[in-house]
Parts: sequence; structure tokens; C-alpha cells
Amino acid sequence: MKLIILLYLKEDEGCVARLLKERGVMAYSKLPLEGHGSGLAGWYGNTAPYASSMAFAIVPEAQAAELLRAVEGCNGVADPRHPIHIIQLPVEATANSGGEHG
Repeated sequence: MKLIILLYLKEDEGCVARLLKERGVMAYSKLPLEGHGSGLAGWYGNTAPYASSMAFAIVPEAQAAELLRAVEGCNGVADPRHPIHIIQLPVEATANSGGEHG
């Protein structure tokens, strides 16, 4: 299993939702973020921070690889200077409050 994390501008939310749905990811979580950069928005108050989001899901390895390829091939984002980013991390084990292990 893999943990995939997508980082993107709020304006690209529809594109990311479509990307996940088209690759069979029906369960994921999404959080609003405020993007900052070195010497940019938020740190020195000269420009507004970027309204961003983060989506994450735990998926099988093959599905994670498919998502990585899909993001690499994605074009038409709201701001080409701020592309959609995807990160893949290994999931070693899972458990839940019911005591069952994944």
C-alpha cells in the first residue's frame, strides 16, 4: 500500500477530483492549505498567500503508480507556475480503533 499526497491550488480542485475519480480513488481526504514560499506571500506581507489544498489517500501500489503518471501528464492547470504535485510514501501497517489491523 502507498500513501499518496496531492498538493494543488484551490482553482485546480476540480481537476484533482476528476483525476482521482478516473483512476478509481473513491475515498480520500482533503484539507485546505495556505501556501507560502521563501521570501514570498505571508512571510513579509508583500503578497497574499496562495489558497491551496492537499488531498491524500491510501491506495494499492499499482494505483499509486497510475496516479503519478496521470499527474505528470496533467496540463491545463490554473497557474502553470504552480503545478499539481504528488508525493508517494510507503505504508508499512495500518490499524483502527476497533483493533483490526490492515
